[in-house]
Amino acid sequence: MRRSFLCLTAACAGLLTACGEKPEAVASGDWRSGVKEIRMAVSGSNDDPMIVRRRGVYQAHLSKALGLPVKLYESSDYNGVIQALSSGQVDLAQMAGGSYANVDAQVGDLVSPILSLRQAEGGTGYYSSIVVRADSPFRSVADLKGRSLGFVDFNSTSGYLVPRARLREQGIDPDTYFSKTGFAGGHTQAVMALANGQFDAAILQASGGDPEHGFSRGALHTMARRGLVDVEDFRIIWTAGPIPSEAFVVRTDRPQPMIDLVRGAMAALPYDEPDLWPDLGQLDGSAYTSVTRDHYKDIIALRAADLAQRRGQGGRP
Repeated sequence: MRRSFLCLTAACAGLLTACGEKPEAVASGDWRSGVKEIRMAVSGSNDDPMIVRRRGVYQAHLSKALGLPVKLYESSDYNGVIQALSSGQVDLAQMAGGSYANVDAQVGDLVSPILSLRQAEGGTGYYSSIVVRADSPFRSVADLKGRSLGFVDFNSTSGYLVPRARLREQGIDPDTYFSKTGFAGGHTQAVMALANGQFDAAILQASGGDPEHGFSRGALHTMARRGLVDVEDFRIIWTAGPIPSEAFVVRTDRPQPMIDLVRGAMAALPYDEPDLWPDLGQLDGSAYTSVTRDHYKDIIALRAADLAQRRGQGGRP
């Protein structure tokens, strides 16, 4: 039975009791004898059938490969996963570069990325986009001066960190250029906020393509496949990227044989389960590839610079 750790954002210290005992250290040759289960943190909406299905496949595949139960600990926001991993409440997680940068700032080498998705053509990234309603007059970022803009989450890479940095590089201060900015709480929520007129524009993830040829994946397309919105009702007017794809990250203070098995099992998933792979929303020919902290060094630097800039303005640290 899955157990929620929504309480993480409020009281991490209490989670040791709420979510189970911390595994004891074991010798590398006998690591399973002291580990009752593998704990993986996940975030995202349970309303998305693709996300739910992907979690289930990951859970079953890892459990089979490791020979131990894999428990999923769900959080409704980015910070829940960040704090669970940083505090050692879970063993591994899948998260975007901005969230990993937050974890890296808190615990450094105690957490390390091990795998990231590589597309068939070799690319390992996705994009951030500014999206407006198709029936609006806005055709460029210049048209949005004095208008409202919705970000996704303070810890979102494509929905906050990267677009703010790229806008600044273009001479636009996102804190003063727009009349109002706010957080929608997630990519799905950002689409709904835009559709409902809460913001004149919203920041969204875009993937499965590029700015020249268009995109086939991301929150807009996911919601369109579910019949919740029509992609033709929206227009992308600005993009930034590619951004390094999200990573599987692990606690490095866990047994090395466990880490090696996780790495090997997830890397083999598209080959072990070729019929399931496309059902998980993964493009044909894509696979997981090994990465290290260096793969996210630019994102780590962007986050540090954004924090320094906000602190200089007396904003949120």
